[in-house]
Amino acid sequence: MRDLILFPRKTRFWWRPSMTTSFLNGERAVVVFFICRILYSLTFSLLSHGLALSLLALASFSLDISFDSSNSPSLFRTRPGASSGILLGAVTLPSLLLSKLVQLSREFSLAQLHLEEIQYLTLQYWATSASACSVVLFLAFARRRRAPSSPSHWGVRFSLCSIFFQALVSVAALATTSQIGLHPALKLMWALCHGLASVKLIQHFLRTFPSCASIGETFLVTSGIVLYFGDMLLLTIKKLHGLLMSSELVTAEYEISRSEISIIIQGLVLGLLLYPIALKYILQIWEWFISTASAEARRYCEIGRSLMFVASLGIVLILIVPSWMQFVHEFRMHPFFWVLSFVFSEPSKRLTLCIYWVCIICVSVLRFYNISKNSKIERILLRKYYHLMAVSMFLPALIFQPKFLDLAFGAALAIFLTLEIIRVWRIWPLGHPINQFMNAFTDHRDSDLLIVSHFSLLLGCALPIWMSTGYNDRPLAPFAGILSLGIGDTMVGQHYKTFKTQCDQPYSMRVFMQCNHLCQFHPSSILIKGIVSN
Repeated sequence: MRDLILFPRKTRFWWRPSMTTSFLNGERAVVVFFICRILYSLTFSLLSHGLALSLLALASFSLDISFDSSNSPSLFRTRPGASSGILLGAVTLPSLLLSKLVQLSREFSLAQLHLEEIQYLTLQYWATSASACSVVLFLAFARRRRAPSSPSHWGVRFSLCSIFFQALVSVAALATTSQIGLHPALKLMWALCHGLASVKLIQHFLRTFPSCASIGETFLVTSGIVLYFGDMLLLTIKKLHGLLMSSELVTAEYEISRSEISIIIQGLVLGLLLYPIALKYILQIWEWFISTASAEARRYCEIGRSLMFVASLGIVLILIVPSWMQFVHEFRMHPFFWVLSFVFSEPSKRLTLCIYWVCIICVSVLRFYNISKNSKIERILLRKYYHLMAVSMFLPALIFQPKFLDLAFGAALAIFLTLEIIRVWRIWPLGHPINQFMNAFTDHRDSDLLIVSHFSLLLGCALPIWMSTGYNDRPLAPFAGILSLGIGDTMVGQHYKTFKTQCDQPYSMRVFMQCNHLCQFHPSSILIKGIVSN
């Protein structure tokens, strides 16, 4: 419960949270700890990056306190009972990229890395910082307009000042990294486009999916999607415009090698994220056509919608997405056949692993689904068994077949996205059964409009593995997600499930305990908890 302090003010009372409640909770403590750990590891060449991250952290920290301590109605319809999480959403991706820059700097000092890779990752860092800065600025102005006389208005003013200095540092850093005048202009334009796209996208998410996530969770998803789309756009521009090869914006990326697996995963994920936009207009045209048809034809409306969905999805996954993959990367065959050849290159190991996964999924899902329908066990405790199931599935594959696990994670994410599209759009005949099945495992943190718990578990295990490709001087880094979510969250959640901080945030202790153990693995562990913390 909040520790309320009442103050008389003329004939009415107003309240503010106590200093302990406002400043000291587990989530903020963990984020500050990781930022300090990253700043301590910086080299001299990365001091400007660290200064920008510090200013961004100060801005989002004060704005986070302002949102959580406000007594005015919420600016956005966020998930009930969740803290704002602005600090976590703002600094997660910039701190992750900065920690990766520190790691690559060590490799470059050993002459094991080309300078172009560090330049491209630096460009991504500043683009991500611009995205976070723009969203924090948007939230600060929205907060200021909604509650101009709020007692916590100091947080908004401090946030705006910090963002101003952070922008100055970012512009100065980008302007001094090149000797040619056009290069900084292109970089600034690239960063500005990321910022504008992030603001538009988070507005769209908060409006389209109300009560589905906290501001911080939406913030983190927005920054990740914009960064991922920006990388795809840069790949496409490099292939489309050979004349731009003289630009540092393209040459920095030109030397970076991309594996076939990373291109396939990126194409599938981005294609399925864009597909609902096209599906909306396809189904609108189909419904208009059915409304003008005879009554006999309207009886087959649902069948027609299903056929339109299957046909359009097939065109996207078989023609459009593979065409982009082959355009940006030299595949010697269709990507689908490349995947088959990759799987059958070691059939005894990889097919056996597939059979093992199918058996575990079938047995576990059927067993847990029956328990969820006929038992009074709390659903959050029931879902912890899926974490243990993830450990039993992914740990052997990570040890013996890490490349195949990379591809399997991408395929699983594509399947999850497809099933969620079918569930949300109620595509006959699978839409209703999938919705009924998924609702058997939801709790107050999920919404009927959008269910994301399974995405959190999958991405929490997959992201450390994907981010550990290439140079990696920390052998335990790929295991961070599986150990954190599969073992740490399950065990610590059981032991500390009754613990409550003064902010009434039961997850804070779990976050703190897990990250204390994971700090020895990799700074990217904060990203895992950024997705699932609230």
